[in-house]
Parts: sequence; structure tokens; C-alpha cells
Amino acid sequence: MGLEREAARGVCLEDIKLAMKGHVNNGYKDNQHYNRDPSLNDRVHVLVYVIPGSTAGLQNDDNPSQLLTEDFETKLREVRLEARDIGIPEIAILTRIDEACPEVGKDIQNVYKSKYLKKKIEELSVRMGFPQNCIFPVKNYHSEIKTSDDTDTLILSALRGMIESGEDFVNDL
Repeated sequence: MGLEREAARGVCLEDIKLAMKGHVNNGYKDNQHYNRDPSLNDRVHVLVYVIPGSTAGLQNDDNPSQLLTEDFETKLREVRLEARDIGIPEIAILTRIDEACPEVGKDIQNVYKSKYLKKKIEELSVRMGFPQNCIFPVKNYHSEIKTSDDTDTLILSALRGMIESGEDFVNDL
């Protein structure tokens, strides 16, 4: 469970905000697990948004069911404002890029050559307020039997971005 498209579904925004500040313990079910004095280890060090490549972007009249809904964007914006106020760095992982872009589906090495993915990243940046250098395109493993260095490189690049952002957050405290 996470942020859901509909306004009344998914995790309560206030719970997300409290969790980012470290006030929610592991195993959280209700307010008895509220942590009044969170340590640095209890706090969120980096907020990662995982967004399918097929939904990232501006309106698409051909397939409106794939779009990020207005309710979802409102929830996301509230979480982002809270993270910004706390100083938590944010990154976005743009997943399933091989499904979103046939050119990349044929050859993953085209990921940074793809005009389509470049446009998706730009649209996501504008629409959600992420800097483009904080959006990491990633191809998911789903039916492959063997790993691929090119796919691993994208995944590790995203992981490195997460680690460096979290480390910067901790070092700036």
C-alpha cells in the first residue's frame, strides 16, 4: 500500500508525514507506535518515488487510465512539500522504460538517446517538480533468465543516486 490514485484510498497523508520525521516505529498499526523522540536512524534519509514510465507525463487522450490522476498528484504534492520543509532529498525512479519506449525495448543502450524518454523525463520534471538529474530511468527485470550489464548499470545508477542523496542529507544535519 502506498499513495493511491483515488483521494480516499491508500496511506493517510498525515501518517506519511509523521513517518518521514521518524515518528512511526517499525510494525506501525495505530498511534500506540508513535515515536515521540525519533533518532537519526528512525528518520527518512531520502524519499524515492517509483513511477511507471507509461504513466509519467502530460495528458494522453489515447489512454487516460494510465495517467497520474489529479487526486494522486495532489497527494504527491503534499508529501513533496512536507519532505521539502523537513529537508529530505527526493528522487524519482522511472520504471518499465522498455515497455514505455519501443526503441529502448529493442536496445537498452538507447535509453539516453531516446527522444521519447527524454520528453517523459522533462514532462515528469515539469509536472511534479523533480529536477531532471534526480529522475533515474530503469528497466525492470521481469522475464529475463540472465542479467544484463546495461540493465544493471541503470539500476545501480539509481541506487547510487539514492545512497548519495541520503548521505548528503545525513552529512548536512
